Amino acid sequence: MTVIALTQEMGSLAKEVAEQVARDLGLQVMRHEIVDHVASRMHVSKSLINRLREGKAGTIERLRADRASLSVYSTEEVLDVAARGDVVLRGWGATCLLRALPHVVCVRVTRPFEQRVAWLQGHHLGSDDLAFAEDEIRRSDRAHAARMHAQFGVTWGDPLLYDLVLNTDRVSVESCALQIAALARRPEFAETEASRAMLQNMALDARVRAALRADEATKEVDVTVASVAGHVVLSGMVLDAEERPAAERVVQAVAGVAAVDNQLRVIARSRLFPAS
Repeated sequence: MTVIALTQEMGSLAKEVAEQVARDLGLQVMRHEIVDHVASRMHVSKSLINRLREGKAGTIERLRADRASLSVYSTEEVLDVAARGDVVLRGWGATCLLRALPHVVCVRVTRPFEQRVAWLQGHHLGSDDLAFAEDEIRRSDRAHAARMHAQFGVTWGDPLLYDLVLNTDRVSVESCALQIAALARRPEFAETEASRAMLQNMALDARVRAALRADEATKEVDVTVASVAGHVVLSGMVLDAEERPAAERVVQAVAGVAAVDNQLRVIARSRLFPAS
């Protein structure tokens, strides 16, 4: 199963590259479908999710936004899509989420700032307002950089995060797609039983975390989840005795879970004495 993760950078032609790779290799392209999943999980509009991701949300929206849930649910969907295979994933932190997997090709598609601005003016704004277009590109870049740092602790654009960096100023969309396809066919990126199992375990971890987040009794539980072939180990601390069995109940109901090893501990509460 082929899995390719691409960056999302406004005006870089990453969308065109992703679509060309998908046509060449007979893959699906996934990006906007993830918005549907996350919005449904969070019970908010798709437009709000997009505004938050692009740095366009207003002050009140940002203050009210449940960024932890956004991260948990988007991770769940990205890993679930990747586990099904034969897909090109664009954006949503896919290059960081999947870079530990030996059979996933992680690619950054970029382009000089001036050309990205010109692309925005010509394709979306239909205007010669240069300052506005420049501000839009910078705002988008700041939002991406902040999100990647907050979620993964990385510097957005660091070339060491990728297997391949392509500049569409010098390399055509068609040539970019050929380079990506060639790399995907190399033996270094061949899927193995071990890499497939690793991805399935990561996907199950993400489903478990999402289920815990979605349940009223466990939505504030923050514990370590480790899955191996359907066997899930929960470890860490919970605040009260009720959360421990509640977490186990939620995890047992998750699709793909065969057994739960509940190693959660309840935080010991210090006895309080009134001041004299």
